[in-house]
Amino acid sequence: MQVTTEQVIAMAPDAKSVAASKKLANVRHWKNSGYNTQALWGECQGSALYQVSVDLATFAAQCSCPSRKQPCKHSLALLLLVSDASSAITQAEPPQWVADWLAKRAETNKRKEAKVAEKAEKVKKAPSAAQLKTAEKRQALVSSGLERLDLWLNDIIRNGLGNIETQPASFWEKQAAQMVDAQAPGVAALIRNMAAVPGSSADWPEKLLAQLGQLALLTHAFRRIEQLEAPLQEEIRQLIGWSLKEDEVLTRGERITDDWLFLGQVLEENERGRAQRTWLYGKATRRAALLTQFAIAGTTFARTYPLGICQNMELIYWPGAVPQRAMLGNYNGASQALTEALPGAQTIEVFLKDVAAMLAHNPWQERFLSVLCNVVPFHDQHNDRWGVRDQEGHILHLRRGTYWNLLALSGGQPVDMAAEWDGRNLRPLGILVDSQYHLLITDTP
Repeated sequence: MQVTTEQVIAMAPDAKSVAASKKLANVRHWKNSGYNTQALWGECQGSALYQVSVDLATFAAQCSCPSRKQPCKHSLALLLLVSDASSAITQAEPPQWVADWLAKRAETNKRKEAKVAEKAEKVKKAPSAAQLKTAEKRQALVSSGLERLDLWLNDIIRNGLGNIETQPASFWEKQAAQMVDAQAPGVAALIRNMAAVPGSSADWPEKLLAQLGQLALLTHAFRRIEQLEAPLQEEIRQLIGWSLKEDEVLTRGERITDDWLFLGQVLEENERGRAQRTWLYGKATRRAALLTQFAIAGTTFARTYPLGICQNMELIYWPGAVPQRAMLGNYNGASQALTEALPGAQTIEVFLKDVAAMLAHNPWQERFLSVLCNVVPFHDQHNDRWGVRDQEGHILHLRRGTYWNLLALSGGQPVDMAAEWDGRNLRPLGILVDSQYHLLITDTP
């Protein structure tokens, strides 16, 4: 059983939980601890004797304490205890309370699968007359809204970008609100993102012009949507704001079983709360997958994903021209720590060619998982820029920030690195050094 301290800390809901769990990660606080192929368990002596069990496939935890935080400090402490080789937790038969918990989880999963199958059958049925009428009404609303949006875009280009920097926030918000009224919330989100571009950097006109061009391309594509291939139609509708329910994804999505590498996570704050992106990579298929979660301010995310592990499992992708967003399917066995070389691109040129191929199918894709092998991190002191260099001398820059931990872990030597690429810069997620995977960031610098 391989669990690292970094993996456990990445699962914690907040810094206080990390601090509290470290205090309890000592053998003197635990008794009756053990593990098998399915679970890890132990009893922690606090103000009461708390029973803790962890599913090794998903790292889902159960504790008898009253904490609302998930995972709680006792669950994190048990995992931290396992990450210390000197703790010597041994393999054993689970006690009855652990066996009961595992059986209950298995039964719950069976019921969920039955419900999913039932819902999938309903999705396959032809839509009713009322549903068709609602769909036609929305189609007309969106088409009308996009026509007005085109006039707005043409006015911006006709008048030039010179005065955009002085426009108030209402200039963007008014147009975004109109898109919401036209039942195109995806377009509204794109417009709100543009509001932050003017004045944000020296090359902001170039960035804004590119985003305006992509938005115009989207409106033109929607007009001709019936002439496009089905996967691209799916992509365009989702960009406009048609959301697919999970039942529909389970019915229509592509299913891929592989050894999936959980490479890293990005956490971003927004007006409504927090957004989380978790990146996975298929060991055999070389497919990237993105798990997304959203939490309203003050609430926690519904799921905790272990990072720096390899898990054989099934993923189901949202339909699209270049499927990227996915949801978890069935797990197969326990997870393992990442120790082998990452199966990524051997050069930056190969990676960028892959990106170009994806953009040819979906020109609106914003983010890409980058898995680069044998790259050397460096710091350009003259320009105060960080980057990585491949074996051919090609360079990609890292997003603005400080990355001394990356340089220290690499020792200036070639490493395998996972990162998120936005078309301009890399956001490091983790690196493999001496058969150990190190997480680099879990939130926005």
